[in-house]
Amino acid sequence: MKISELQVRQGNVNIDEVEVIEKTPVREFQKFGKAGKVCNVVIKDDSGSVQLTLWNEDVDKYDVGDKLKLADCFVGEWQGEKQVTTGRNGTIEKL
Repeated sequence: MKISELQVRQGNVNIDEVEVIEKTPVREFQKFGKAGKVCNVVIKDDSGSVQLTLWNEDVDKYDVGDKLKLADCFVGEWQGEKQVTTGRNGTIEKL
């Protein structure tokens, strides 16, 4: 699937190859008494770009310039912009 084909509330999204072109600062949070980390990266392919939300251990795994493969992800929306997230079952693989 290409980034330009993504629709909000779409699940089971698989994208074969994207490149990380931007990474926001990491934010730390507390939820249900547990510490967590989150940040966004902008990923692109030849059809466009979109934000990908990285949670906890994924925050430190990926950086600008990395090529990634996404499997079983979900497309959400935040402040009018599409965002991809791994949700419960999704995976990110560095190529």
